[in-house]
Amino acid sequence: MTYRVLYFLIATVFILGSCSKDNEFTIRGTITHAEGETVYLEELLTSSRKQVGEAKINKKGEFEFKGVTGIPTFYLLKLSDENFVTLLVDSAETVTVEADAANLYSEYKVIGSLSSEQVRDLDVKLKQTRQKLDSLQSLHDLYNGNPDYDDVRPKWSAEYERIVEEQVTFSTDFVRENPFSMASVLALYQKFSTTDQNYVIRDLQVMKTAASALNSIYPQSEQVQALYNNTLQFVRQQQAAKMQQFIQEQGENSPDIVLPNPDGKDLALSSLRGKVVLLQFWAAVNRDSRIQNPVLVDAYKKYKRKGFEIYQVSVNQNRIEWVDAIDKDKLTWANVGDMEGSVDASRVYNVQSIPFNYLLDKEGVIIAKNLTGPALDKALAAVLN
Repeated sequence: MTYRVLYFLIATVFILGSCSKDNEFTIRGTITHAEGETVYLEELLTSSRKQVGEAKINKKGEFEFKGVTGIPTFYLLKLSDENFVTLLVDSAETVTVEADAANLYSEYKVIGSLSSEQVRDLDVKLKQTRQKLDSLQSLHDLYNGNPDYDDVRPKWSAEYERIVEEQVTFSTDFVRENPFSMASVLALYQKFSTTDQNYVIRDLQVMKTAASALNSIYPQSEQVQALYNNTLQFVRQQQAAKMQQFIQEQGENSPDIVLPNPDGKDLALSSLRGKVVLLQFWAAVNRDSRIQNPVLVDAYKKYKRKGFEIYQVSVNQNRIEWVDAIDKDKLTWANVGDMEGSVDASRVYNVQSIPFNYLLDKEGVIIAKNLTGPALDKALAAVLN
């Protein structure tokens, strides 16, 4: 073996050893009144837990774990399934926990990990809030039926709402001030009780900010991926809810669209009332849209005389490409677009991908969506024949 090869191997071992050491963390501490017991360390996954170690607590109440992680990771330090604390540990951290076995959760202290301290603050605050709410609910249950219940109930209800709002403000402010902290993931998934379906934080913008920030630096985190995907789902639900609210307020099923045609003249979707209309969202540079255009041409020729129209909304940003596609694909129906993506129209109709369409009857009521090929012809035949 040459000196050069030997040097390379030594350097490689040194580098690998350094990387491993850089990612190594230590969790140690003291748990009183637990001498001789076993303490467990579990990694928290999105829908399960994975045990990563166990240690015997010595006569002094001391224990220690060592592990490796490349990103901030949630762990449970537990004596049992009911007696545990949550830690958020990053690489190279040495985390020290001091607690009592009687109740790890209530009075534990943690130093050496800012994220774990943040998790503790979030947990403690929510626990205090739950205790206050439970006490008020017990008063309601105890006094219900008493002669003076109607007099004291408004006061207790107001106090209940005040405590709830205080917790909402605390958790929301935490995420707003710490969007790049993984502890914000915990804050965003907090609920007032295990049976509550609603999250403490109700501000979608705060959720979007944290999800985007965390995804930019921890895209490999399972919890961040779940948060990011959930946020996208909530955004879609909110958009759909806004559309439904708009429909209810306007008293019609399909919100109106007013956009310029290639000649620059505004053309309203509502101007086609009295005809069966296919509202189609597309783009000249989108391959699937261009493939679908000949199908629309055939349908238009077949059903136009029976009262069928197409109102095609372009999400293009290039007018030359848009007009060129209309000419090449021989699109002779109403084509509109603001050349800025037609964002408002796409949003109100909850368009997530293109091509996408809605079929409207003569009164403008949506009767079908995303029809293609034979399904479009079948729907038109049923409505127009």
